[in-house]
Amino acid sequence: MANQKIAPGIYYVGVSHYDRRLFDALISTPEGTTYNSYIVQGQKATALIDTVEPEFKALLLRNIKSAGIEKIDYIISNHAEQDHSGSIPDLLAFYPEAKLVTNEKCRDLLLALMPDIPADRVITIKDHETLDLGGRTLEFILAPWIHWPETMMTFLREDAILFPCDLFGSHLAVSNICMDDERVFYEPMKRYYAQIMMPYRGQAAKRVETVKTLAPKMICPSHGPIFKDTSVPLRLYENWVSDSLRNEVLIPWVSTHGATARMVEHLTSALIERGIDVHPYDLTAADLGRIAGHLVDAATIAIGTGCVLTAAHPVAAYAALVANALRAKAKFATVFGSFGWSGVKVPDQIAGLLGNLKAEILPPVMTKGAPTAETFAALDKMADDILARHQSLGLK
Repeated sequence: MANQKIAPGIYYVGVSHYDRRLFDALISTPEGTTYNSYIVQGQKATALIDTVEPEFKALLLRNIKSAGIEKIDYIISNHAEQDHSGSIPDLLAFYPEAKLVTNEKCRDLLLALMPDIPADRVITIKDHETLDLGGRTLEFILAPWIHWPETMMTFLREDAILFPCDLFGSHLAVSNICMDDERVFYEPMKRYYAQIMMPYRGQAAKRVETVKTLAPKMICPSHGPIFKDTSVPLRLYENWVSDSLRNEVLIPWVSTHGATARMVEHLTSALIERGIDVHPYDLTAADLGRIAGHLVDAATIAIGTGCVLTAAHPVAAYAALVANALRAKAKFATVFGSFGWSGVKVPDQIAGLLGNLKAEILPPVMTKGAPTAETFAALDKMADDILARHQSLGLK
């Protein structure tokens, strides 16, 4: 991607990675991603805010040069993770007069992750400390756990432009960094929130309030499109970080020989008949990111699983671990499925993996072998119980 001027003296010089399909060896990125890096020119100094993955350092340098930038005085590191910081050693070598500016925790992590960074070229700042570029002032705002403990945001005071690092980001490769079509970025942004920010929802909520007090005119995150209409990301995040839920049931399921699949079909129909939105996902084929996106809103999680040996199917256990790690807001959870010679302990095994959820565990429905009329009646009762719980929360 070529550089893009986003305001006078302010350039996007980052890179779009259109073909990236997995992030952190865990997170699916079907739309690719961007590594956002920004140039801010003052009257006496120029700053580069964040860098890119090391494999794209040549493109970053090309974009900087094509923006007409001959000298960089400061490299700002908002976050030590290598998709933001991995090109710092090369940038410091290419611009020998540049100083690296970051906070104490980020400095320590950067030096641990990339020992070739010269420690004597690091300027360590504190919360709300500023850097004068000449007519432009960068303010540094510590934002721990958004999403690492050393993360900070950078605010360009005179232009009211916020560089919030991963906050408000999305894994979405775009050619126009100012793309503003919510129909395009909504799902990638929600998936990103679910997988990156939701485990620290309380901290994210605090930072949304911080951003509102800053009243930025533009928000430039580290991944995905930037926002010239700042009300959009604020509106979305205010909803996602809130305690509000939807009248929805998420059903991650796996079936070895079809019995649990038949139970999924019946429960899905029973819930729909009761006016509840249902999102069933076969875990052998589902995109984990889509499941994570539903964890933001679903009031109930119902995990369908067969039995492998004497335990829950491993992919069902994995789904429970993911929901637990992401600290889903769901108020209710349950388990259902089929087993062969043993499997009565499966519900307790799954429930034991959901300790981070503040959820009521509803009675499970487990059947030996093929589901019977009695099994389907029990699933109808489960649907009634879920409906009653949802109505108790005022969900419709």
